[in-house]
Amino acid sequence: MRIISGIHRGRPIRPPANLPVRPTTDFAKEGLFDILTNRVVFEEIDALDLFAGTGSISYELISRGCRSVLSVDRDPRCVSFIRKTAEMLKAENLEAIRDDVFRFVRTTPGKFDLIFADPPYDLEGIDSLPGLIQQNSLLEKDGIFIFEHSRNLDVRSVTGLFEERHYGNVNFSFFRFP
Repeated sequence: MRIISGIHRGRPIRPPANLPVRPTTDFAKEGLFDILTNRVVFEEIDALDLFAGTGSISYELISRGCRSVLSVDRDPRCVSFIRKTAEMLKAENLEAIRDDVFRFVRTTPGKFDLIFADPPYDLEGIDSLPGLIQQNSLLEKDGIFIFEHSRNLDVRSVTGLFEERHYGNVNFSFFRFP
């Protein structure tokens, strides 16, 4: 795994083999960030990375100059790895917390300009995530929620969906909530 662009461009990230993750492929990550580069000014946003896993998306956001990134994962090994990597990158604006994402979404008072969620594709209840983000008003005005999911999950009827992109088996659904 590597950081694709920004101040840490090309830097390899080597997570331990025992992490229970399915990292977003570099191919899909490049496609995602090509889209985002045309939609957001990274230096002006606060981002939330849900089901952060290895922290791959968080590192891309930090490398591109995000004001702040909060990574949430329930696995203590993932959180520990993200914290160590943030320290290595000297990324003081990257924070990792251990929490159940569904509980976090229901209880956090924070608002974010960009929210990315990459849950395990077979996790029960992931289809409720876009609705929970909207119900709990986690997005700032004009904020974007990006939901990574498998082809088997159809979110075309979910309120706020404005774009879908497919990269192999990886699907990104983009939402804005009024």
